[in-house]
Amino acid sequence: MGKSNGRKSIFITGAASGMGRETAKLFAAKGWFVGAYDVNEAGLSALEAELGPDNCVVRQLDVTERDDYRMAVATFGEATDGQMDLLYNNAGIGRGGPFAEQPFEDVIAVVQVNLMGVLIGIHEAIGLLKATPNSLCFTTSSSSATFGMANIAVYSATKHAVKGLSEALSVEFKAYGVRVADVLPGVIDTPILPPGVAEAAPKEGMFRAIPPVEVAKVVWEAYHADKLHWYVPPELLELDKAATLTPEAVRDQMAQGGLFNAPSE
Repeated sequence: MGKSNGRKSIFITGAASGMGRETAKLFAAKGWFVGAYDVNEAGLSALEAELGPDNCVVRQLDVTERDDYRMAVATFGEATDGQMDLLYNNAGIGRGGPFAEQPFEDVIAVVQVNLMGVLIGIHEAIGLLKATPNSLCFTTSSSSATFGMANIAVYSATKHAVKGLSEALSVEFKAYGVRVADVLPGVIDTPILPPGVAEAAPKEGMFRAIPPVEVAKVVWEAYHADKLHWYVPPELLELDKAATLTPEAVRDQMAQGGLFNAPSE
């Protein structure tokens, strides 16, 4: 296990692939010490080899297991002298389908990983965040937190919850000097997408397929800025505005055209 040796540090869940992996690589390249956590042990081992063992601490972690999460945070703190500059709650799963036909076990699993995993992570890491000047608590929400999206209803609900949590904690944590923000990605070409979705996505517009490194770049920007919600791509802000001002119109357009034909203004 490496040591931060005075470097800034980031704790990333869901780090074995996709947005988490790209974020780990980018921050390591910027000279940060990386804590990488995932259920995918093989992916973590490959990431450790790429980053170099002196530049990271890598550990298998199920974010729904609170005791294990507590141990992961404690081990990270040992490597960073009790510091955590950035907590990136990124782990998530996407199990969809029509809600009325969805196995309830899938419903529970999505809530446990996407919401409870975030709550556990923040609750366990807040001590290190409070001990670190200018720290950031950052979470992956989703474009489906702009307007609830059909066939991923439970996933969408958890991401709405994450967005609301970020807003509330951005107020509460000011008392500790801890900043809070989230990212609302659209169609990001990662393993969480069902087969064929990225290929079927339009070539332009807010629901075009975007490489995960673009989200990693936003995580980097978020640490160096004072902004609550980050949209990838930025045009998703217009959907968020429309969903607030004219939810019935957004509903009807969603029903007529589906996800990729959502309104852009």
